[in-house]
Amino acid sequence: MPSLFETDIAALKGVGPKRAELFRKLGAPTVGDLLRLYPRAYEDWRDAVPIRNTLLNEVNIVKGTVLRRPVEQRIRGGMTLYKTTITDGADDMQLTFFNNRFVVNLLEEGAVYAFRGKVTGTFTRREMASPEFVPESRMQDMVPVYPQTEGLTSRIIANAVKEALKLLPETVNDPLPDSLRMEYALCRLEYALKTIHFPNSPEALSTARRRLVFEELLVLQLGMLEIRRAGARQNPYPIAQDCTADFCALLPFTMTGAQQRAVADAVRDMQGAHPMNRLIQGDVGSGKTAVAAALCYTVMRNGLQAALMAPTEILATQHFESLSALLAPCGIRLALITGSMRQKARREALEGLKSGEIQLAVGTHALLSEGVEFDRLALVITDEQHRFGVGQRTALAKKGGFPHTLVMSATPIPRTLALMIYGDLDVSVLDELPPGRQPIETYLIDPAKRCRAFGYIQKHIDEGRQAYIVCPLIEEGASDMASVTAYADIVRDYFGNLPIGVLHGRMKPKEKDAVMADFSAGHTKLLISTTVVEVGVDVPNAVIMMIENAERYGLSQLHQLRGRVGRGQYKSTCILVTEAQNEEAVQRLRMFCSTTDGFKVADEDLRLRGPGDFFGERQHGLPKLKIADMMNDMQVLQEAQQCARALLERDPQLAGPALRGLKAEMHRLFAASGGTVTL
Repeated sequence: MPSLFETDIAALKGVGPKRAELFRKLGAPTVGDLLRLYPRAYEDWRDAVPIRNTLLNEVNIVKGTVLRRPVEQRIRGGMTLYKTTITDGADDMQLTFFNNRFVVNLLEEGAVYAFRGKVTGTFTRREMASPEFVPESRMQDMVPVYPQTEGLTSRIIANAVKEALKLLPETVNDPLPDSLRMEYALCRLEYALKTIHFPNSPEALSTARRRLVFEELLVLQLGMLEIRRAGARQNPYPIAQDCTADFCALLPFTMTGAQQRAVADAVRDMQGAHPMNRLIQGDVGSGKTAVAAALCYTVMRNGLQAALMAPTEILATQHFESLSALLAPCGIRLALITGSMRQKARREALEGLKSGEIQLAVGTHALLSEGVEFDRLALVITDEQHRFGVGQRTALAKKGGFPHTLVMSATPIPRTLALMIYGDLDVSVLDELPPGRQPIETYLIDPAKRCRAFGYIQKHIDEGRQAYIVCPLIEEGASDMASVTAYADIVRDYFGNLPIGVLHGRMKPKEKDAVMADFSAGHTKLLISTTVVEVGVDVPNAVIMMIENAERYGLSQLHQLRGRVGRGQYKSTCILVTEAQNEEAVQRLRMFCSTTDGFKVADEDLRLRGPGDFFGERQHGLPKLKIADMMNDMQVLQEAQQCARALLERDPQLAGPALRGLKAEMHRLFAASGGTVTL
C-alpha cells in the first residue's frame, strides 16, 4: 500500500487540519499509518444480560427498548441532564446523560439498543449514567478501542478508519507472496486490515491478528538479519585449537551444563568464517566470568591476545585478581589498565601489550585511551554491557581490527526480547546456578516494621556480616545526594557509632570507588546507597539488602539490587519496604518475593511495563512494534525467524518481484525507528 502511506491523513473525509494534527500526534500522519494503528482492545456487545441480573457498581451490558426520547432537565451550576427509561420486557432501567444534547436525536423511542456502563441503584431499581450504546443491528459487533489522545476519542478514530478502508484499492498489494501465505496459513492483507479493525467474531480476529503479527515480526527479522549480514566480515583470527578441556582441568569446580554449552558455542563461532558476536546473559552468580576466562584461555593458547572491559575500577580490579589467580600459574601474563595506575606501571603494561608479551588486558574505559595498542587483539569482552555506549564497545574492538566480541550482562532479558533486540548477536543463556549457592529469601514489610528490620541487620553485623540499604528519595524533586544524606542521618540515629558508608550518584568516580573499596574490605559494615550500587563489586560478606520504597522500582532493577547479596557462603536476605496501598503494586512485589529466577522476574517486568519501558532510554534501536506481543507471540516469532532465514538464503538482496513489497516494508519499519537498513 505505498500510495496510502503517501496520502496525508487530512485527505480523509471528516478529518480537517486541526484533527489531522491530532492524528499526527498519535503516530498516524498518513492514511496508511492510520490503517496500521491497530485497536488496543475490543468491546464485545454480545454479552448483554437481563437488567435484573446486572451486577451493582460494575460495568454491564444490557439490551433494552427506549420507552421515550431523553427529556432535558436543567440543574444548578449550568449542567443539563437528559433522562430516559429503557425496558427489557421484564424490568426497567433509568439512564442519565450529562451535557449531551445530541443524545435526544440519537436514541429513538421504541428502538432497541445495547447499553454499556456502570450500574448503580438498589436491588429493585437499576440506573446507568452516561452509558455507551449501539443500535440492536450492531450488537454482534466487537467494537474497537483505540489508543487515544486529547481531542480524539476512540469513536472518532474508528470513523476515520472506516473512511480509510474505503480508499483501499480493489487489489491490495500484499507484501507477503501467495506461496509464503499458503506455507504459513496466513490470510490476505486486505482481509486482515478490515477484520483487525472491525471483527465479526473472535475467530476472525485471531486469523487477522496472526497474519499481521507474522508480517511485522518477519519484516523485523529480515531487517535484523540484514544488519548482521552487512556487518559480517572475514574472520581475521580463526581459532585453530580448542583448549577448553585444558582450562577446565585448572578449575577447582565443574562447570554447569549451561556454561559448557556457552563456551562450546563461542569457540565454534571463533573457528568459523566470520568474527564471533555473542551475548552471554545470565543471572547474578551464574558463572559468566568463568565462561569469559575459558574463552580467553583458548584465545591465548592460540598465540593471540584478549581484553576485558568493566564499567568501574573496582570491578575491573576484582576481575583482574580472580583471572590472575587462575591463569598466571599457567604462564599467562595479565595487565590491569585503569585511570589511576602509576605512570611507570602504565608504561610497562602498554609496552607489554604492544609487543604481545602481555596476553590479557583487564581494565576500565582506560583501555580505550590513546597509547593502548595491541599486537594481536583477537577477543574483546565487555562486562555489564548495558553500562557502555555502543561507541565505547566499538572503539575497543577497533584496536584489534574486528576481533571476536563477547558482551556479558547480568540483567536478565526475557528470551523473546533478547531474540528481537540482539538480532545481530548470537545469544547464550546461563540458566543454571552453580551448585552450593543458597537462594536469597525475600520479605515484604511495611514501614512500621522498619525498626525490627534494623534490629535484624544489627544482629547480622554483630555476627561479622555486612548489609546494604538502598534509600528512597526523601522529598519529591530532591537530589539523590540530599536524599541519601538525609536518610543516612536517620540510620545513624539507630545504629550509633557503627561504621557507615554513603554512596550516591553525585559523587565522583574515585569517591565511589573509595567507598566501595572500604565496604569490600570490611572497614564499613553498612552501606547506605541509591541505586548506583545496582552493579558493583562482589562482597561475599554482605548478606542483607534492604530496599526502601520498593514499589518505585521495576522488578528487574529490584532483582539486580537483590543480586548484591547471596554471593558467599552465608545465608542472605532481601527486605522490601513499602507503604503502597495499590493492590497491583503489592501483588507485583509479592510475586518478586516468591521467586529468585531472574528470567521469571524479567518476563513479569516485560508483561507489566512493555518493551519500551523495560530498557528506559533504549540504545539498541529496536523499531517500535504495532501489534506483536513480546510475551504471547513467541511461536509466531520463531516461525518468522525461520521464514526470514529461508528467504535470505534464496534471495539475499530480496530483489525478486515477489519480495519487493517485503523489502519496502522493511525500509519503512527501520526508517520509522531512526535506523537504517542498506540493501
